[in-house]
Amino acid sequence: MMKMTSNSRMQSLIPLLALSTGLCFVFPAFAQLQCLYILDLNSNRLITLVPSGMTGNATGINNVGQVAGYTAKEYRHAFITGPNGAGRTDLKTLGGGSSVTFGINDAGQVVGYSQTATGNLHAFITGPNGVGMTDLGTLGEHASYATSINNAGQVAGYTVKEYRHAFITGPNGVGMTHLGSLPDGLTTVAHDINDAGQVVGRGVRHAFITGPNGVGMTDLGTLGGDSSVAYGINDAGQAVGDSSTAAGYTHAFITGPNGVGMTDLGTLGGGYSIATDINDAGQVVGWSTMATGDEHAFITGPNGVGMTDLNSLTWLPPGYVITGAISINNAGQVIVIANIPKPNAYMLIFAGLGLVGFLVWWQKSGSKA
Repeated sequence: MMKMTSNSRMQSLIPLLALSTGLCFVFPAFAQLQCLYILDLNSNRLITLVPSGMTGNATGINNVGQVAGYTAKEYRHAFITGPNGAGRTDLKTLGGGSSVTFGINDAGQVVGYSQTATGNLHAFITGPNGVGMTDLGTLGEHASYATSINNAGQVAGYTVKEYRHAFITGPNGVGMTHLGSLPDGLTTVAHDINDAGQVVGRGVRHAFITGPNGVGMTDLGTLGGDSSVAYGINDAGQAVGDSSTAAGYTHAFITGPNGVGMTDLGTLGGGYSIATDINDAGQVVGWSTMATGDEHAFITGPNGVGMTDLNSLTWLPPGYVITGAISINNAGQVIVIANIPKPNAYMLIFAGLGLVGFLVWWQKSGSKA
């Protein structure tokens, strides 16, 4: 948890525009808006993320509601917010023009990657509340990317040369060790890490989980198909992600503790679903197709039981649809993407409430990892 899901659909949440006027902007090709919020399930309210007129994305949320993400004008810059998404602090770079975040822990230590003064891309870690930025190195390879961090400051991510190689560090980002690979090939990508140092991610075709502190690597298998990816893990070692099924669909899954077993979470009526994150209660978030083919965000109950459309859990203006969920914390706060197909009605409603829209383009294909 507390990271960005780094997969072929989620991680290219390429933002379009954020306005400081309180109004959202329409995509001419789709005649709709896409905005990014924190949905607080306890207070049943949406908290707008406000990057003050820049493009950007939110990539993770910790248990006090601090959000990590990045904004961009000419260059991307990593940022951190205060509790409950309030404010925004630019984290700067490692000497180059750009930086991007992927994960945050409860102390507000942020990880991601940054361009260095020589133009290379290196993984970084910050101190508590985003103070300072330390280069994690590359283990002698061309580039490195930090994707997640636990509360001890252990960082997971991957380096890149001919292949992608998953890594883990010690506490506070000290040291970097490759995790090895599955029998299916040389490539591994780490997507998340829990407080025991168990890492989940993917090999060439299958999801994996490691033991504590990244020791050992176990194939999580599939839901009957030929591929799977794990995107999130909680402190019990329950992993979530997606897998192909024997029928040829892609379905969200959850495992038992320590990655044992794989359970199909089903869908909201369509053929497709993906689980992007899980909290320590075992509540899973992600998105699914409906019977109509539309995409809606979902949340489950504890231990992945039941799948509920997030749109049914909060009041929304007419025509407003929550289409995706990126991350969830233990306080029940979820980073969500919302579709607004009627910009004129939306602008009237949210200008009247004094809220500011954070616009993002949700790219549905392509992969960074």
